[in-house]
Amino acid sequence: DRSLPDRMSSSLGMDRMTASFEGVLSDDGLLMPPPSSTHRAVPRVTSAPNALKNLMSYRPDKASPILNRKSYDRQDSTSPRLGRRSLTSLSTSNLNYSRQNSADNTEMTPPTSPTTYRRSTSREENVFSRLTSATSSKRESRPNTGVINPHAGRASQRSVLACTHVAQGHCKAVLSVFATDDLLFSASKDRTVKMWDLVRGQEIQSLGGHPNNVNCVRYCEAQHTCFSVSSSFIKVWDIRENPAKCTKTLSSAGLTSAGFTQVNTQSRTLQMPPGETLITDIAISTSTNILYSAAGNIVRIWDLRKHTAVGKLAGGHQAAVMCLAVDSTAPGQDVIATGSKDHYIKVFDVSASNSGLLNPRLNLDPPHYDGIQSLALYGDTLFSGSRDMCIKKWDLQRGEHVQSLNNAHKDWVCALCFTPGGQIVLSGCRAGMIKMWSVESCQLIGELRAHASPINAITTNSTCIFSASNEGDIRVWRPLVGVAAGRTFELSL
Repeated sequence: DRSLPDRMSSSLGMDRMTASFEGVLSDDGLLMPPPSSTHRAVPRVTSAPNALKNLMSYRPDKASPILNRKSYDRQDSTSPRLGRRSLTSLSTSNLNYSRQNSADNTEMTPPTSPTTYRRSTSREENVFSRLTSATSSKRESRPNTGVINPHAGRASQRSVLACTHVAQGHCKAVLSVFATDDLLFSASKDRTVKMWDLVRGQEIQSLGGHPNNVNCVRYCEAQHTCFSVSSSFIKVWDIRENPAKCTKTLSSAGLTSAGFTQVNTQSRTLQMPPGETLITDIAISTSTNILYSAAGNIVRIWDLRKHTAVGKLAGGHQAAVMCLAVDSTAPGQDVIATGSKDHYIKVFDVSASNSGLLNPRLNLDPPHYDGIQSLALYGDTLFSGSRDMCIKKWDLQRGEHVQSLNNAHKDWVCALCFTPGGQIVLSGCRAGMIKMWSVESCQLIGELRAHASPINAITTNSTCIFSASNEGDIRVWRPLVGVAAGRTFELSL
């Protein structure tokens, strides 16, 4: 029923479809022939077809909108991390990866690694150096010489002591201090003894060559000699020379040698020589020219005029003697007290003519509940501090226990010292506290947190108080006017 033109167009369409399939049909009647064994690489299309190009004819010079947004947000960098670095340590001149330059270069090379300066100053990559930059700069400014600097802090209204200066120079804990009116000596775990000028406020010289920690330091003003204790040796220094010269070395076994006993002192020596014992403390008597040294449970007597061992204190301590205290009751007569880890204290009378074995005059009782850590002797009054956090007062003339200050501190009582005149005794503990006690009544005059680490030693001269701790510095204190127990104390040295 269709018209002639419709039938002619339909026939023409079928002829065109048949002609189009003639090139596709195989001899077997399949639409697609089987793949051949030889594969040919697919050629890379270098550009879009002409038809697609015609569709994009309305913007021939513009790139993709995504690329436009990226180039707008990050014009000078290829990574958000590099963008952050450019604000701190990187300059924009080093980042040559903008799209304008990349259009000229077909291959973009990644940026090189940051330089050493950039790595050290970057806040993101080296946080530790940034946090410690202030302290490191101070140490580099004074690498070898210590300085006594004024203290910037203020004392509280209720404080009985005011810190005026801080001596800084040791790089490890300070274990012992000794002071005169002009000089200060400090011994440290850094294996050195530093001598300070209190008038000019600076370090004079440093005495090295010790095998291990310097546990104790003492000074004999009459002979101008300094005594430093390290391991099982006592070194005798003549400080009249600069640098000071080690003239003698005394050993725990009672032997004396000239100069240094060890040639190689560059490295720390932990092992004791055969037959030697760790020396824990020494004490010097100027009236008798005697040096007392404690090693193990033996206390030796040394004649400072000859630097030879002349006797021992035979007390029968069952453990190591940790501390000594000596005072002269008369010319040529010493009273020395020994405190041991066995919780007991013994008292000896020694004269300049004594030699050999000496027996104790007193065995003080009752003992402490733990080892003795510190002693302070003034005349016939003895104070003892222990690991049991208790301070005891003793009358040596009558040989009696006077009073116990239980829980005097909240930690070990590591340091005791009398002020000049013997009216006040100072105590320091491992918690960093310093307390002042009335010698007569044993009442607490005042206290303050002097250090943030354990206090190892306290000493005084005629005007100042010196405290040493694990922080590595020595603090200088001035007494103030304090109020305690309803009375006002004028604290003067």
